[in-house]
Amino acid sequence: MKDSYHHGNLRNALIEAGLKIINESGEDALSLRKVAAACGVSHAAPYAHFADKESLIEAIKQKVTDDFTEELERSVNAPEVKTTEEAILSMGEAYIMFFRNKPDYFNFLFGKQKIQVHTDMTREYEDDYPPFILFRGLIKKYFEENHMELSPEQQEIVLLQTWGVVQGLSSLASMDGVEVGTSWEVLAKECIKGGE
Repeated sequence: MKDSYHHGNLRNALIEAGLKIINESGEDALSLRKVAAACGVSHAAPYAHFADKESLIEAIKQKVTDDFTEELERSVNAPEVKTTEEAILSMGEAYIMFFRNKPDYFNFLFGKQKIQVHTDMTREYEDDYPPFILFRGLIKKYFEENHMELSPEQQEIVLLQTWGVVQGLSSLASMDGVEVGTSWEVLAKECIKGGE
């Protein structure tokens, strides 16, 4: 089995195994020994990539965040996206489908970790979760481009309504046992439009 982990693949395999263990049993159940066993490598192998359990958890957070952020950025920068409104719709769809395809990521981020976000639209917060910064920034850009004179409270309400639709659908899309009659691709697109 070790032969299948060339060129840095073992690090990613350890991260994915760690993510699965955390989602199934919690962080207390995680150990480098357990992720090694899950990947079929020696107990010493993970130490080539992670100093300890905490550094593995941090690497899991970083990978999930990076993958999520990259997917949202790709959706916003797609060639067919011409306007800020289209970018918001595209991002919403990408947000939902990302977690539909990676439900473990949703459970980890929003069930096991503390995600820092501020919904106050009157200032920037550097410590906010990067995907949320991107999301909030697009909403703010939409307000500005359309010369929408909204009070801070009204801006916050619109942000929360928009995010609530996306976050709620992502939660449903990532749940076991939720069976839909239409494809999630179609549902994501149509529900996001309805939420605008």
